[in-house]
Amino acid sequence: MASSHLIRKSMLNQGHLLYKTRCASFSSAPKPEKKAPHHLSAVIDAVKERKLPPELRGQRSSLRSETDIINIAEQRIWQSMKEGQFENLPGKGKPLDLSDNPHADPAEDTLYRILSKNGCAPEWVELNKEIRTQVNGWRSALKKAWANRCNQSDSQWIESCKALKLQMSDINNKVFRYNLIVPFGRQMFGLKWEKEVARLEEQ
Repeated sequence: MASSHLIRKSMLNQGHLLYKTRCASFSSAPKPEKKAPHHLSAVIDAVKERKLPPELRGQRSSLRSETDIINIAEQRIWQSMKEGQFENLPGKGKPLDLSDNPHADPAEDTLYRILSKNGCAPEWVELNKEIRTQVNGWRSALKKAWANRCNQSDSQWIESCKALKLQMSDINNKVFRYNLIVPFGRQMFGLKWEKEVARLEEQ
């Protein structure tokens, strides 16, 4: 009984030792790297390929520049013109209806239409006219003061410059206000004293 118990215990110890050595060998062995599947990239390439014009399909990506696509688009337009596909378009020979602006906010578009029907203009349009009128008058005054500076004393020229700079500041304040209310893309630059004087020196 005792001998069988010792044999069983030694067998268990040997099995445990064998299990440990196998586990150690598995943990120390380098794990194989997982390769990323290429299926997704192949699908993306196929979708991009379908978006290209037939003339550019199958070519290397380095040849698919924006210029190539523009040239193909222009070739197709000219080909369509030669074939007369633009001859019988609806509305040919009639003036374009520009009463609606598809890019404008519907609420603002309605407001501008009401103002236009009543002979009024948006605030930024009136302010634009006012600024341009003032700029033209200011430049004329500066040109006149510049021409008379030789006949004037230094103090008179300095006084003229002070008055003109105050007017320029008022104009620039209106330009700043105009740029805040005008639709995007219609902003204007203010006046700069050095730039205006340099323009007169070049004349």
